[in-house]
Amino acid sequence: MLVGVLALQGDFREHEAMLQRLGVAVRQVRLPEHLAGLDGLIIPGGESTTMGKLARAYGLIEPIRTLAGAGMPIWGTCAGMILLAQDIGPEPPHLGLMPITVKRNAFGRQIASFEIDLAVPALAPWSDGEPARPFHAVFIRAPLIAAVGPGVEPLAHLPDGTIVAARAGHLLATSFHPELTPDSRFHAFFLSLIRAESDPPAGR
Repeated sequence: MLVGVLALQGDFREHEAMLQRLGVAVRQVRLPEHLAGLDGLIIPGGESTTMGKLARAYGLIEPIRTLAGAGMPIWGTCAGMILLAQDIGPEPPHLGLMPITVKRNAFGRQIASFEIDLAVPALAPWSDGEPARPFHAVFIRAPLIAAVGPGVEPLAHLPDGTIVAARAGHLLATSFHPELTPDSRFHAFFLSLIRAESDPPAGR
């Protein structure tokens, strides 16, 4: 398995380190040719406008869209979730792959960043027992998912019901930063999506 991490800006090194802990080969992606042969792609947190501009400047937008259309799993965390979303408010979307509406900087400025334990039932296979133990989530100038479209499964909510993680088939989005914790379960979950795409059911 070879997983790419978009390395234009943001905390791509932390994702890379987490994947290496899990024994997965990683490639930093900066140019379209770096996408060749990948089994999955992570778009990290950072500054979404800057990341989007750089992705366009380096010719990455259309190749990523093509790979997503072919079924390659892609995970966006924080700013990466904004790049994945089809609706980001008054501005045009970046990749526009995932049918979610995202509100940027939904919790205020960086001083309003926070951490909270979330219930994430989808992580049960990688937890010590049933149900899944809580996931300690780190929110830094985080966006939220204001609405979901057809085929989107919310995975985690804040206590007020706000959606902060969701999946749409082979696409995964989290408002928070799993790579900034020692807990590897979200990365393991993403790897399971890659394996599911690599080994489809018989007859597919």
